[in-house]
Amino acid sequence: MSETKQLGKRERTLFVWMLLLTSFSFSISQSAMTTIYPVMANHFSVPISMVQWLTTGFMLVMTVTMPLSPWLLNRVPFKWFLAGIQAMFLLGTFIAINATGFGWVIFGRVLEGAAVGFLFPSYQSVIMLITPEENRGANMGMVGLVMGAALATGPIVSGIISQWFNWQGVFIFFELVIGLLFLVNLFVGQNVIVKKDVHLDVPSLIGLFGFAMVLFGIQSLGHTTKLIGMIVMMMVGLVLSVYFVHRQGNLSQPMLDFKVFKQVGFTLGLLLTGASYIALIVMTVLMPLYYQNVLHTSKLVSGLLMVPPAAAMAVMNRRSGKLLDQKGLKVVMRIGAASIFIGYAGLALTFGLHNAVLAVIFATFGEVGNAFMMLPATTYANNQLPDNLITHGSAMISTARQFAGVIGVLVATTIVSGLGNGLHSAYVVFALGMAVMIVTVWRITAIYHGENSL
Repeated sequence: MSETKQLGKRERTLFVWMLLLTSFSFSISQSAMTTIYPVMANHFSVPISMVQWLTTGFMLVMTVTMPLSPWLLNRVPFKWFLAGIQAMFLLGTFIAINATGFGWVIFGRVLEGAAVGFLFPSYQSVIMLITPEENRGANMGMVGLVMGAALATGPIVSGIISQWFNWQGVFIFFELVIGLLFLVNLFVGQNVIVKKDVHLDVPSLIGLFGFAMVLFGIQSLGHTTKLIGMIVMMMVGLVLSVYFVHRQGNLSQPMLDFKVFKQVGFTLGLLLTGASYIALIVMTVLMPLYYQNVLHTSKLVSGLLMVPPAAAMAVMNRRSGKLLDQKGLKVVMRIGAASIFIGYAGLALTFGLHNAVLAVIFATFGEVGNAFMMLPATTYANNQLPDNLITHGSAMISTARQFAGVIGVLVATTIVSGLGNGLHSAYVVFALGMAVMIVTVWRITAIYHGENSL
């Protein structure tokens, strides 16, 4: 990795806050669509299964663009790299606002997803690189606050806006906020990474699309009549994915350096942050459905009920980063895994009571648990790497996290739409999954830290 430019305290503070606010806004957009699914379905006369592609398609595109971020970071001055992806997001949002058909909304979301995919690994890498290692836990706690709280805040924002405005109001909100941050970047943005001449390997770029083909196939299996064709496409995607991984090991300048997996601690952190992300993204999808379809609340009330869990997670993200610096991975991860399990198990057990207070309490447990897992695990993983591999580690974790998120949302939506009393079934299935996760976390951390029990 190239050297990083040294910044003064004021420069660094303004720059980091602008980065965090941009990421916060991008993250909100990722989950904001769930609250307005019914409105979009009615407006464009399309089924809910099609509208869900506003989220899942967005995440698919993110998965493809994330591995490109290390190459772009070395080729483009960061200030203009950020301005470019902000402009891409603004263009996609503008297209969605003015869409005359649902296909144009999807296209706008594709551009938004590409921009978010470029940003997430990049800004995490930059913050890691300009922060001394002994302070990384606390600073990445802020990153966790931004990412986690924003995902949970998305349905809140869209719920409140859609209560008084039509669906375009949600997109207009993002257009205004990102437009303002684009202007701020022109004044406080910094080229913190010295450019390095790296080659873009076109065969690797082609192979990268294999991941999207596999995910697209998985997403579509339950909603297509062309089953054979979809399976063939998935097989082609799998071959391209294997080719991509193999080629990276033979390149002197790989697009995504798989040498990061030689560090056991990195692999551990990646697996745990992926599991945590599944728990969070599924929670943000299921809770608005529970509030609106089971408790029959309005979109506004549904959004407001999402506030306490999001606020609690925001507070605890900062605390978890400091705790990671003080106590290490074992304590933090065990707290997180236990809290997530309590959240899902509580929602499954109390579902039939139709009690909003209990739902909020257990959703809070689930989201607070994420604060003690996702970014602490990411920080821990990247701390195992030398500086020249941190951008690759961040891209690898972000890509794996999105891959996990797509699969998690797919499983959740399939259960909700495919089983009787599907929403309750989804809570039960994910509670069982979190039980497996908590046992795994206990065993892995015990082995890794040399304990004799568990």
